[in-house]
Amino acid sequence: MKLIDTHCHIYYDDYKNDLDEVLQRSADNSVYKIICVGVDLKSSKQSINLSNKYSQIFATAGYHPHESKEAPLNYLDKIKDLFKSKNVVAVGEIGLDYYYNHSDKETQNKVFIEQLQLAKNINKPVVIHCRDAEEDIINGLRIVENNFGVVHCFSGTESFAHKLFELGFYISFTGMITFKNDLPKLIKNFPLERIMIETDSPYLTPVPKRGKRNEPAMVRIIAEKIAKIKNKSLEEVAEITTDNAEKLFGI
Repeated sequence: MKLIDTHCHIYYDDYKNDLDEVLQRSADNSVYKIICVGVDLKSSKQSINLSNKYSQIFATAGYHPHESKEAPLNYLDKIKDLFKSKNVVAVGEIGLDYYYNHSDKETQNKVFIEQLQLAKNINKPVVIHCRDAEEDIINGLRIVENNFGVVHCFSGTESFAHKLFELGFYISFTGMITFKNDLPKLIKNFPLERIMIETDSPYLTPVPKRGKRNEPAMVRIIAEKIAKIKNKSLEEVAEITTDNAEKLFGI
């Protein structure tokens, strides 16, 4: 069995003292590839550095909506330049977050659309963050046509998911599916062929580990939960979600 944690942030200081042990635990839990996701220029470079050091790690590069107000005028050139590394597999984490509004909506949308265009120009998938912004995410994907990618940490509506599926997108689930919410009802109706799994480490630690630092090994708990919800074997969930990630990211 092989699993992929398609979204984590293990460059944070949370892991500076025991990253090798974290990666060993992930291997012990059948996690054989990990995508480390940048949220700005600095963290994108940190992700690339980890991908150069560890063969199982791949990187993304992009500006998160929270950080979009900090993007320098030439940020697109700087992000594009990072794709000279063969380990950078997607533009991200990009998107819109109207819940926190750390950056104003106008700036968020401008930077989101610009990065969608960049991804289209270099033929790379996008990793999208969406919070309370479903309509504008879909509008952006219709303005810049022919993007492909994933909406990570999916917690949206069923209609949003189906619009994403129609556009050829995947959705990815975190430890949130082990909390008390309606996500299991949605997962039951979604095809495994459009689903990926992630930890979003160090955040969103799944039950029964909630309250502790999250790490890529715990993506197995998410796969187990999806298997239970859909009445499938863990092996089938692992095989299909891993295949989805490998196809999307070319890894």
